[in-house]
Parts: sequence; C-alpha cells; structure tokens
Amino acid sequence: MRMIFIRHGDPNYKKDGLTEKGIREAQLLADRTAKWKGITEIYCSPYGRAQKTADYSLKRMEREAVTLPWLHEFDFCIDDPVTGRHGVPWDLMPEYWTEIPEMYDKKGWRETDVYRSNPELLPAYDDVCENLDGLLASYGYRRYHNYYRTGHSEIPAAQDATIVCFCHLGIILVMLSHLLGISPVVLLHSFYIAPTSVTVLAAEERVPGKASFRVQVMGDTSHLRIGNEPVSASGYFTDTFSL
Repeated sequence: MRMIFIRHGDPNYKKDGLTEKGIREAQLLADRTAKWKGITEIYCSPYGRAQKTADYSLKRMEREAVTLPWLHEFDFCIDDPVTGRHGVPWDLMPEYWTEIPEMYDKKGWRETDVYRSNPELLPAYDDVCENLDGLLASYGYRRYHNYYRTGHSEIPAAQDATIVCFCHLGIILVMLSHLLGISPVVLLHSFYIAPTSVTVLAAEERVPGKASFRVQVMGDTSHLRIGNEPVSASGYFTDTFSL
C-alpha cells in the first residue's frame, strides 16, 4: 500500500485560497498527477486552499475526491513562550524547544507545558491518529502497537492500493509522526514541505502479516522545476533552493 500526501499550493490565507503563484503550482502539479496510474482513492481537506489545489488535478484525472473533515490543518493555537505569538503549534524559537529533552520524545512532548496549554491540542492529535488508523483499517491495515497487522482482519489487505491526500503542512507532519514513531515537535520544527510538494510512503511487509510505513520521498517539487516555477517559501524562514 502507498500513501501520497500533497500540500496545497502557495496560499492566500486571508481568503483560504491560492495566490496567483499557487494556481500556477497547482496547474503544474496537475500535469504530474494526470500521469499517475492505479490511484485507488483521493481524499481532501475541507479547507479551501486544499480543495482548490486538488480541483486542478481532479479535473485532469477525471476523478472526484472524498472530503475528510479531520484532514484540516492542525491549527490548534498556542502562545510562544519567547515571542508571545499566538498561533500554530510550531515555529517555536529554537532556544526554547531544543532545551527541553521531552520535545524529542514521541511521548514526552505531550507532557510539556506549552503543548498542554491548549486543552484541545492533545485530544486533537489523538483524533488525527485515530482517524488515520481508521482509514488504514478500511484498507486492511490495523494498528498494533507501533506497526500494522494485515493477516488478522476481516478486510483483506489492499497491498496494491495507492491513496492520495491533499492537505496541509502541519497535518502531514502530524500524520508522519504517528506513522513513523517520531515526536511531532521534531518534524514540525525541523522539516519543511513546500506548497504542492509530494510525499510518498509505502507499507513494507517484509514478514507476512506485519507492515510498517517507510518514506520513499519527502517534499518532492520536481514538477515545479520542470515548469520553471520557483519553490514557494510559505511556512519557511529562509530562502528555498530549487534543485
């Protein structure tokens, strides 16, 4: 089984849509997705910027997407202890979060003051993990501790399935933290995935009935390079490098 996560195009956050650049990015992405074969199902965040990005690909692929409410951006706000900024639960200053050992632990981050300050945040993280596992279970992959079982389900494992999710930077990294067993704090602060970038994971079943997900490519923007479109720095605090 393969999972493909796609971030929306360069955003106009005020209008929850795309900038002119974001539209160009989505069109170049559609040139890429139109060539994909064997896509089982396409899912999309309910937010406008993700829906608009997906529309270009869906038209080229002659497909429809299933909107999943829980695929919305992980926008459960916290107060930055250093700057006082009230906003998304990442972009904390490095002199703060890197000095807290629990931030690097896949369980310990949950006990830190800053992530407990919003009582909705931890239940929301658990909800994303449960919904992701529920989606995978519908394809015959049932969570067992930190991997997935495929041999003890009433639903046969759809090993050839490929699903695509159009969503957002934060929610993609949150889902990756669950699939890979990594603290979301590390992923949210140390990895950047650009607008319309493509992240691909596959379930490796090296032993029959036991599968784990592994990243093949993360944040690929080759469609932008082919189209001579610069990589957007939306959500990044330095210049992007176009390969």
